[in-house]
Amino acid sequence: MPNRTRELTQQTDVPSVRGALRSPKLLRTELLAGLVVALALIPEAISFSIIAGVDPQVGLFASFTMAVAISFLGGRPAMISAATGAVALVIAPVMRDHGYDYLIATVLLGGLVQVTLALLGVARLMRFIPRSVMVGFVNALAILILETQVDHLVDVPWTVYALTAIGIGLIVGFPRVSRAVPAPLVAIAALTTFTLLGDLSVPNVGDEGKLPHSLPRWFVPDVPFSLDTLETIAPYALAMAAVGLLESLLTAKLVDDITDSRSNKTREAWGQGVANLVTGLFGGMGGCAMIGQTMINVKVSGARTRLSTFFAGLLLLVLVVGFGDLVALIPMAALVAVMIMVSVGTFDWHSIQPATLRRMPASETIVMMTTVVVTVISHNLAIGVGVGVLTAMTLFARRVAHFTQIHRQLARNRDGNVTAIYRVTGELFFASSNELYTHFDYAGDPDQVVIDLSASHIWDASTVASLDAITTKYQRRGKAVQIVGLSSASAERHKLLSGFLP
Repeated sequence: MPNRTRELTQQTDVPSVRGALRSPKLLRTELLAGLVVALALIPEAISFSIIAGVDPQVGLFASFTMAVAISFLGGRPAMISAATGAVALVIAPVMRDHGYDYLIATVLLGGLVQVTLALLGVARLMRFIPRSVMVGFVNALAILILETQVDHLVDVPWTVYALTAIGIGLIVGFPRVSRAVPAPLVAIAALTTFTLLGDLSVPNVGDEGKLPHSLPRWFVPDVPFSLDTLETIAPYALAMAAVGLLESLLTAKLVDDITDSRSNKTREAWGQGVANLVTGLFGGMGGCAMIGQTMINVKVSGARTRLSTFFAGLLLLVLVVGFGDLVALIPMAALVAVMIMVSVGTFDWHSIQPATLRRMPASETIVMMTTVVVTVISHNLAIGVGVGVLTAMTLFARRVAHFTQIHRQLARNRDGNVTAIYRVTGELFFASSNELYTHFDYAGDPDQVVIDLSASHIWDASTVASLDAITTKYQRRGKAVQIVGLSSASAERHKLLSGFLP
């Protein structure tokens, strides 16, 4: 009951859309947060379009449709979904080798796969991702966010560095003066004004790519509806679905922790799929949750409802279509300053403090560092998290296997017969049971042997096979083995498999 009470309390702590609409202060927070996110999305969407090999408007329209769709469909309020680098990297080969129509077909199929996986309950697999992998995921993303800003600070005028430093100073210092307006918005406005008034020649948003001047249109890809087409796009669609869901669900979990609230992961999973279907039908390149922009929205700007996500998508379209010429003048230094501070705020600095590292088990640190290194090297969150989870499972199995102990004693009954009793303590599974047979004295034991499993549990077929091998070894020497103390689940598993394993 206390846990249920706490869950209800957490859910009611987050303001609803209706509450935000009735409160001018909350509405202003959501609107301004959406504006900051929209401004930060523009250069990101253009950059990801270049990675995917498509026109910049494809990425911009994808960010608009993803954000608006997920604001209604998603299970995590205030989380931002848009065109992402992770998805762009996966689908880029389709565009390069087969063209735009096949790319959109891939996005549509990827969306269908995500909906299917959601209905199959893939979101429940999140419980198997350890905390150390989550910490590694967050730290790796912070590093990747910072890494993407380096290109904007290479071979540029010295004024870019000065403007970036000023922008960081404003983001850090302005909240001490006022929190009525998000500090990143103040920094963007101030640096843009200063650049225009000073007639400074520095890289701006317009240099990243041409902004669209029309609304997105309905688009149906012109590809053959055949098995050959499916064979061509299916591998990329499956990869896109997996990467998109993994990044989205991990980001949702992170926002849950930040806001001390709960989200509906299953709804988020199928919401991502439907949002990608909508995006593909409007000619967008697909996407998923964006941790950088989500951190701007939730952690920096203080947004908490779906309105901020909706405003981010809507204002993005308004800015690029209606005010594209003005938006193009925003200096990249302003947006770089915002993203640098997002990177600093995203990184879990507590995880690398000497005191934390001394207290933390070595295995936890190894898992965290492995996740970070693999993610940063591969630039693929799915690979990094997958390797992190496998590392955690391996180290856990190794650690648990060492807890298994076997004690042998000899007991004499009333008839004077001697029985060897082996008491097994610990969990029996493949890591601990594969060497179980080495702990028995087959030659020296008396004719009666008892294996007591009352302080243990059989978890898999490997354990049953090991027990069968032990029994067989004794029987070859004319000795009888009795297995006692099995729990009901262990007894059922042993009865089902014993004698049927090679």
